Amino acid sequence: MQQSLFILLAVVAGVVLPIQAGFNTELGKAVKSPIYATLLSFVVGMVGLFLYCLVAKVPLGTVKQGLQMPWYYWTGGLLGAFYVFSIILLTPRLGVTLAFGLTIAGQMVFSLIMDHYGWLGVPEAPINWARSLGVALIIAGVVLIRAN
Repeated sequence: MQQSLFILLAVVAGVVLPIQAGFNTELGKAVKSPIYATLLSFVVGMVGLFLYCLVAKVPLGTVKQGLQMPWYYWTGGLLGAFYVFSIILLTPRLGVTLAFGLTIAGQMVFSLIMDHYGWLGVPEAPINWARSLGVALIIAGVVLIRAN
């Protein structure tokens, strides 16, 4: 049952990304800058998460443990900002389908490598023919989307 909920959560997270891209793209047009649109998106997200922490009474004591992590673990926010900025920039130029198809293909290729070596503490999952074929089919899908 728990696995099914995680799968559903992953699907819903995937559904909201193109919606977020559309909202952020329009915000970027309104403020005439993908950088400012990204900043606004992150400010709203930060406020929302802060309010959630207050309402859910999330203990803030655990934040101290994060301060003990090596500096490079803190770059995740920068990587997220780069991703949101890129989507805001790419969506009006490539369309939602191609922009997300390309980013998903990139994610899958690197994820395959990351899983294989167990980088950053993820469970190791060796590259095999089935996983490689799955990634190849995603790339083929992007090629087909691009052909239109």
